[in-house]
Amino acid sequence: MATEVKVPQDLWQDDSMEAVITNWLASDGAAVRKGVLIAEIMVEKSQFEVTAPADGILTITKQANDIVRKGDVIGKIA
Repeated sequence: MATEVKVPQDLWQDDSMEAVITNWLASDGAAVRKGVLIAEIMVEKSQFEVTAPADGILTITKQANDIVRKGDVIGKIA
C-alpha cells in the first residue's frame, strides 16, 4: 500500500495561497526513510521543507516548478 506525500496543511497561514515545488532532494525511484527531507517548496519567497511520511521507494507525481496547494499529493512512497 502506497503512502501519499502531501503538501502539509500547517506550513503557512493563508489557505488560498499557492506554492511552487522548488527542488526534489530525492530522485524518482529512490529509497527514502520516514522523516528525511525529500523536497522543498516556496510560498511568497519563504522556503519550506517536505519530509518523507514513510519508508519506501519514492514516486514523484509533481515536478519541480509545478504549482501546488496545501494538501496536494506531490508523490507516493511504496
